Amino acid sequence: MLIRFHKPYGVLSQFTPEGRWQGLKDFIDLPGVYVAGRLDADSEGLLLLTDDGKQQAQIADPRFKMEKTYWVQVDGLPTEAALAALRQGVPLNDGMTLPARARAMDPPAHLGPRNPPIRVRQHLPTAWLELVIREGRNRQVRRMTAAVGLPTLRLIRAAVGPYRLDDLPPGTWREVV
Repeated sequence: MLIRFHKPYGVLSQFTPEGRWQGLKDFIDLPGVYVAGRLDADSEGLLLLTDDGKQQAQIADPRFKMEKTYWVQVDGLPTEAALAALRQGVPLNDGMTLPARARAMDPPAHLGPRNPPIRVRQHLPTAWLELVIREGRNRQVRRMTAAVGLPTLRLIRAAVGPYRLDDLPPGTWREVV
């Protein structure tokens, strides 16, 4: 069994809540499924869960380098130089990233506002990027956009390999058939 879950902001990638963060048990009541890959509590989007250990490893293990697609709302407007840097790989404190696919995009049409709302600065516009990476370092997308001068305001994972978020509402799940 493979489950697609639209993880809302403020939910951990584990069943047990911690501190101010909710756990998956508030949304998914299926025995024997485990998270395949992680998503930070302050990130949203596609989280996969499975009851198959081999499938879990193929999705989560960095050795398989499964592509992950993110929609990122950033502070500021991306320049071609910033996008080119993301495409070439950027230096982070734990080494160079692999090249990413990066492009500016329109705001995702079917997504509502985040709860709580993102911070808004009157004098600084925001923009959306699509980033496709094959790594999974800790807070990697946020660190990559910051490295090119575009701090992340909102981060949504739209796809993991062939599995897509599509129009799945936040806090809901569907079995992949």
